[in-house]
Amino acid sequence: MHERRRQQRTDVDEIGYISGDGSSLRCRVLNISVFGAAIELPEKRYMKSHFKLMLEKDRIVRTCRLIWSTDNRIGVEFLE
Repeated sequence: MHERRRQQRTDVDEIGYISGDGSSLRCRVLNISVFGAAIELPEKRYMKSHFKLMLEKDRIVRTCRLIWSTDNRIGVEFLE
């Protein structure tokens, strides 16, 4: 399979929080780069196309665009 990412991602296991519309959802970040991340959600659910992600470790808020979703996992691109 051809790799489409601009930069290879680093495997991590970090707690994160997805926010939008006044609510937040705890999640687990599986891998990350400066351009995006793969995220595991507690359960399969509908995700909006744009939302915020904050890692518990660094507290940096990243604006995300949903790229793909499968079961309870999603892939995002960081904007800005």
